[in-house]
Amino acid sequence: MKPWPAEVAVLLRRQEGLVTRQQLLAAGVNDRRISRALTDGRLRRVARGLLDAVETPIEVRSHDPSGEGDVYAHRRRRAAWLGLLAHGPDVVAVGQTALVLHGIEGLPPHVAVEVARRDRRERRARDGVVLRRYASPRGFHLRDGRLVVPVETALAQAVPALERRTALAVLDSALRRRLVTRRGLDRAHDLARGRRGVARTHDWWGQADGRAESPAESWARADCIDAGIPPDVLQLELVDAAGKVVARCDLAWYLGGGRWLLVEVDGAVVHSAGGALFRDRARQNPLVAAGHVVLRFTGTDAWSGAVSRAVGPVLRRQGCVRRGPVPRGAVPLLGAPGSAARG
Repeated sequence: MKPWPAEVAVLLRRQEGLVTRQQLLAAGVNDRRISRALTDGRLRRVARGLLDAVETPIEVRSHDPSGEGDVYAHRRRRAAWLGLLAHGPDVVAVGQTALVLHGIEGLPPHVAVEVARRDRRERRARDGVVLRRYASPRGFHLRDGRLVVPVETALAQAVPALERRTALAVLDSALRRRLVTRRGLDRAHDLARGRRGVARTHDWWGQADGRAESPAESWARADCIDAGIPPDVLQLELVDAAGKVVARCDLAWYLGGGRWLLVEVDGAVVHSAGGALFRDRARQNPLVAAGHVVLRFTGTDAWSGAVSRAVGPVLRRQGCVRRGPVPRGAVPLLGAPGSAARG
């Protein structure tokens, strides 16, 4: 069968492989061709009037069909688009759905698909979509031609319902991607006041830190904060004699005498290849030789609480008797103990 018209191809890329029957008809694809595509498997019905052009069912997909990201991010984006397309052009993406479309990372693998009608008319939700009735959401943004509430509003709607580690990862991501400022995060916190579940989140907003470079780092930090051992520094840089950065460690605790406990949380995609593992090991050896304690964890470890369970005993064994303040700035990798730059 001949390829889809260019207009349809653009829609499929934008909408994670989903397209409505009305969109196909508007692009010049007639009912006969749509029926033939359904018969031969090029299209599959996923909701009333909504079709999927990816032949592999979503529940068994192991990769992003576009090849541009991981399958979990694809599933989140597809779920968001399903919610918008299933309820017509007059709905607004809110809550977790809005965060997905803004590009926020750290959300659950299976996001809550939430949309709201601008006219607030009573309509029955379907296809697993939550139809919210938020009071007159305003200040919409247009993303790929669809209405989405601003990031601050979406955070206020979503965070009170999220699990602790997930919420911190989401807040960190919003800051890291510069989708919200610290002041904006405070405004989002104020907007969230009074919502169900917000009481348990009040400390989380202030703990958000845009230096966390992945959701797994955020999970590890949340774990350590809750265990009473928050890291002293995030993204600590260690430099050689020429001032070149040799390593940047995700979480760090100062042990005194120029020595640090350094924790790295390895992302599966970044660190799984054999070459990456060799480079990581080559980078770790000089850190250990310089007297630092280095611990490495996977994302699964970070989620399970393994980081605090490993860090706690090390800190207790070291005694954590600090002489003076925690050093600031980059740490010289070479030299005698105590050579770390102090602020």
